[in-house]
Order: sequence, then C-alpha cells, then structure tokens
Amino acid sequence: MAATTLLPPGRAGQLVAELGDRARLCDLYGPHGAPIYHDMSLRDTGEVRHLVGLVRPHPGPVLDLAAGSGRITLPLLALGREVTALDLSADMLALLRQQLDRAPAHLRERCTVVQADMADFRLPRRYAVIVLGTTSISLLDRAGRAGLYRCVAEHLADGGRFFLTTLDRGADSPEEEVEITATGASGTAYRLYEHWPAGADVRTITVLPSELPDGPVPVCTGHVRVLPPDRLAAELTQAGFTVQQRRTPLEDAGRHRVTLIEAEIQR
Repeated sequence: MAATTLLPPGRAGQLVAELGDRARLCDLYGPHGAPIYHDMSLRDTGEVRHLVGLVRPHPGPVLDLAAGSGRITLPLLALGREVTALDLSADMLALLRQQLDRAPAHLRERCTVVQADMADFRLPRRYAVIVLGTTSISLLDRAGRAGLYRCVAEHLADGGRFFLTTLDRGADSPEEEVEITATGASGTAYRLYEHWPAGADVRTITVLPSELPDGPVPVCTGHVRVLPPDRLAAELTQAGFTVQQRRTPLEDAGRHRVTLIEAEIQR
C-alpha cells in the first residue's frame, strides 16, 4: 500500500489539522507504521486460534499470505509445519525476521520468508493449506483479487484448502466513525479512529499515540476496502473454487462481523 499524504477523514482529520506541522503522516504498513501495527496486532489472537485449529487436520506445508510480522506464521510453525511467509512489505517482513531470529532453531529452520505480491507470485512448490488472514483480502482491488485467486489455484495441492477471512459491517454499527483506546503488546496506548460511513466500500483506520507528545506526532493511516462475504464467495466460485464452509460470524464485536471461508480448488 502506498504511503498516504492526505488528511484522514472525520475527527482524525480534524485532529491532524489542529496539530499542523507537528503531524507526521505515514502509511500504517510502511517503515514508521509497521512497528505500531505489529504492536497492536499481537493482542488480537481470536482469529489466529480459529485458523490454526482449521489448519491442524490438514498435514503438509502451509503458505501464509500477507504474513506481515508473523501474527499467524509463528503459531503455524508451532504446529510443526513448514511455512512460507509471503508479504509485499519489506518493513513488515523485517519485523518477522527479528522474531524468527529470537525463535528456537527448530521453528526458524522451517520458515521461508518471501517478499512478493500476493496478487502475483510464483513459488517452486504446492501447499496443503494456503492462509490469508487478518481480512487482508480487503487490501486488493477486483483485479488484484483475480490475480490472487489465480496464484492460489496454481499453488494449492490436490485436496488442499484455502482459508481466508473477510470483514463486513455488524448488525449494531450505526456510527459513521468510532474512536477507541487500544493498548499494544508493549503496553503502549494508542488512539484509534475508524471512519466507515454506511454503505461505503472503504474504511479508513488512523492510529495516533494516546498521549500526544509535545513534538512531532506520528499519524498512521490505512485505507481498507470492505468485501462482503457473499461477494467474496461468488468471486471464489467464479474463479473455479468450491466454497466448503462459511463461518459467520467468526467474531462479532458489534461494529464488525468477521467471516472465515474455507475453499477448495476444482481441477
């Protein structure tokens, strides 16, 4: 995702305007935002438990797409699997490599780290399971998703499974924008804004320190598409997959509804 230089919408944008020259806008997945994203993601383990439990019955190597800093990669390695962790962001993968350097050798030696685009990659093997978690498919536009489906089909072993998650608006989500305080694994407190107007196909996430420093203030912003599960299932079917199961909701925090889809390629 390209670094953003535009003011975020809503109250976050008003706050940035008030900060003036003190605001340092950055991409949530870039060199300044990646450590913050990593810190916050380590506290969110619900989806990881579900995905690891689904992978467990399917022996063989695993491809973790949009692996980032290893939120899902490391638990998959703990299953005893060979895992290929693929991500486009060099900054996120640098964080993953740092974690692997601290991990036991028997985990580290079973992980292959690849910097590549999940919508266009070529790897030398097929996988028993391909995972795309953290609703990361929402980062892709329609052409990007078509490329993803093609690459997954080419790299999935016969009888293999493709597990992916997507996010939709929950039943109880009337607010256009919400502000929450979130604490990362480091103990750092963040102020998070989510701007998501009703019917919008993109939501904007903005993260700032909870306590604003006197000097420069990092403002990390990401724009994420909304991909309803019915549309995702239809696209998978059109791309030659059979949707085996849909689990909805995987988790429901009122504003968000996460759906996990299990698919198999038909050859």
